[in-house]
Amino acid sequence: MYERKIPKDFSCGMAVLMEIIGGKWKPYLIFLINGGTRRPSDIQRAIPLATLRVINMQLRELEFHGVIRRVIYPEVPPKVEYYFTEFGESLLPIVKEMENWGIGHLENFRQLMEEKQEGSTISNSSAA
Repeated sequence: MYERKIPKDFSCGMAVLMEIIGGKWKPYLIFLINGGTRRPSDIQRAIPLATLRVINMQLRELEFHGVIRRVIYPEVPPKVEYYFTEFGESLLPIVKEMENWGIGHLENFRQLMEEKQEGSTISNSSAA
């Protein structure tokens, strides 16, 4: 795993939280696993924009921090599934609130993205 030259300061709760669930896909991985998506192939299908390498790296980080545990079943081919630890389950209310916030602001976000798209279309057409 990558070692930072400048150590991180974990003297506040937000720094600890961001270390554990900070990352482009970690909150969504927690959301998916909570929803019953436990196998790596299912997780990858649910997040087609993320590379397998990034998904695996973030799953390993969640495992390292004790949020999830990986269960490898002795089959051929091996079957792998991810489950929450008790510590990981304590994060579920936070992720649920993040989802609720996103749902509550979805229309506003869509409008902003449409305006951004319209603005870039106007900029591109006036540059031609």
